[in-house]
Amino acid sequence: MPEQQAPAPQQQMSPEQIKALQEKIKQMSPEELKEFQKKQCIFCQIIAGKVQSRKVYEDDDVIAILDVNPANPGHILIMPREHYSIMPQIPDDEISHIFAVAKALSNSSLRALEVQGSNIIVANGVAAGQRAQHFMAHLIPRKENDGVKFQVPQKTISEEELQATRKILSESLGAKAEETKVVPTLLKMPREKKVVEAKFKEKKQHKKKKPIKNKETKKEKKSGSGESINLDDIAKVLGPG
Repeated sequence: MPEQQAPAPQQQMSPEQIKALQEKIKQMSPEELKEFQKKQCIFCQIIAGKVQSRKVYEDDDVIAILDVNPANPGHILIMPREHYSIMPQIPDDEISHIFAVAKALSNSSLRALEVQGSNIIVANGVAAGQRAQHFMAHLIPRKENDGVKFQVPQKTISEEELQATRKILSESLGAKAEETKVVPTLLKMPREKKVVEAKFKEKKQHKKKKPIKNKETKKEKKSGSGESINLDDIAKVLGPG
């Protein structure tokens, strides 16, 4: 079977085209917007098998591929088969399964690649550094002195600001600000449990989920336009929402 070729470079959009696209997006329903994003998403093309990739895991809901520009050898991108731009759009059971896959792949890389640890990172929104319009988690295997650095600045904040922030977050989750030990109702919701099959055995009492091969995603609707649109421009227009 011949290797699939990557799509030809996409032409840059002019300011007029970007403005026209913005107006078009404003008129779209949520379903139309999602379908539009899906048609322009290179990762949806990879998931559909239209663009070559190096898969390390797949099942009915999730696919994991090697990053072609890895931070370290074994850098994996873990993403849902369905198109979601950011984490809040993903149902609870699917996000739970994505991180169950991340856990299994992390354990597998610790053993197979003989690394000492891993970073599991999500860039959730443009302001957080998200560049792709398809949600994904990065799994980066780590060794000591590997040259990869993640530095989170430590800032000083007043007690008043801390308490104000705590209150806002608690209330947004449905908990009373005064009752810090109350678990928000949202976090108590039951979730469907899915177990991921890895290259090693864990907890035999659980039924393992068999990976599938050559699984196609749901058929995409035919695009009414043959225009090639630059993904970076799409990301700038759509933003994190």
